[in-house]
Amino acid sequence: MASGLTDEHMARELGISRRTLSRRVQDLLERTGARTRFQLGVQAARRGWLV
Repeated sequence: MASGLTDEHMARELGISRRTLSRRVQDLLERTGARTRFQLGVQAARRGWLV
């Protein structure tokens, strides 16, 4: 997400459908309480999810 790739490109890289990617992002937004993808990125960094 941070690299600016489209959802379609990210899904292709992960070997999943764009819809599955959207569902997973939505799930992460709900789990973290984030309202935007930017906020999700901040939460992911704080939680040590980023490599």
